[in-house]
Amino acid sequence: MKKTKNKAAVWAAALVLLLPVLGCSGSKSDQNKLYIYNWTYYTPDSVIKQFEQEYGVTVIYDEFASNEDMYAKIKAGGSGYDIVFPSQDFVSIMISQNMFEQIDKSKLSNLENVDPAVLQKATYDPTMEYSVPYYFGAAGIAVNTARVPDFEQSWSIFARTDLAGRMTMLDDMREVMGDALKFLGYSVNTKNPAEINAARDLINNKWKPNLVKFDAEAFGKGYADGEFWVVQGYPEVVFEEIGDNEQLRNNTVFFIPPEGGPSYIDSMCILKGSKHIDLAYKFIDFIHRPEIYAEFCDYFGFPATVNIPARQYKKGVSHYEAGELARTELKYDLGETLELYNAAWFDTIRIGGD
Repeated sequence: MKKTKNKAAVWAAALVLLLPVLGCSGSKSDQNKLYIYNWTYYTPDSVIKQFEQEYGVTVIYDEFASNEDMYAKIKAGGSGYDIVFPSQDFVSIMISQNMFEQIDKSKLSNLENVDPAVLQKATYDPTMEYSVPYYFGAAGIAVNTARVPDFEQSWSIFARTDLAGRMTMLDDMREVMGDALKFLGYSVNTKNPAEINAARDLINNKWKPNLVKFDAEAFGKGYADGEFWVVQGYPEVVFEEIGDNEQLRNNTVFFIPPEGGPSYIDSMCILKGSKHIDLAYKFIDFIHRPEIYAEFCDYFGFPATVNIPARQYKKGVSHYEAGELARTELKYDLGETLELYNAAWFDTIRIGGD
């Protein structure tokens, strides 16, 4: 989904992770286990338990906080995972580096449930040769209306000096830079240095002075504890942390600003050399059963953006409408232009502290 870090952080992570993590032996006792590497807050425990019970297996579920962390761990020798959930730009990178098994569609009976409109956006793999879409979504803004009763649904909220010290944005280069670019009327994938620098200046001069910090780890907890009143982030994280605090839940508005912003398609991909490939196919197909996909979306308050028949099974209220995603734009692999973003983010925004 979602969170990105600068290149220096990626290489630092790689240096820490130069040993294989799981070391699955492929022994007979291990054949009834499925190893999943997924985002934090991204698959309900109830769904995992149903899969385990139906197939008589054990799911080993590890979590990552950014695409870069996931990629660095696997590239550095973190072996043993069967399914991984990268976002679209990293799906593209990992396909080009031959890191995935090719999808055998004959083993998946529920692929027809995937919305063709989502596949049209997935230009990096439109026929699901290596990836099966899991969720199409976007970050947005959560506001505590008890503390901030009057506000405009816009990225410009972060320029409000009266809210200084009560707001956070993600520690995520592509997300924050993408927000600023869309606010200024540019593409989140622009390769124009002047536009990139304009986004940098907006963040550095107008938004950053009012932020407590750039935070991709604890923004949900800080919001739930009342430390932050306005946070950029993902609704599943915010509402998971709010939990059963009904007062705060009722006072929370989540929206995707009308200017748009970056969006993502996270996908299920089978890693090259998976030792439990048959179970991996069973899990992917299980997720796209309409009733299971609806349960996943209801748990997190998601609209059922990827699975069409699941929309008839949904029971819960979504934190935002699928139509709000029409304003957004997928982040793609920028190639060498990523260096311009790294320079804007690391050399200007990050220096001097958050």
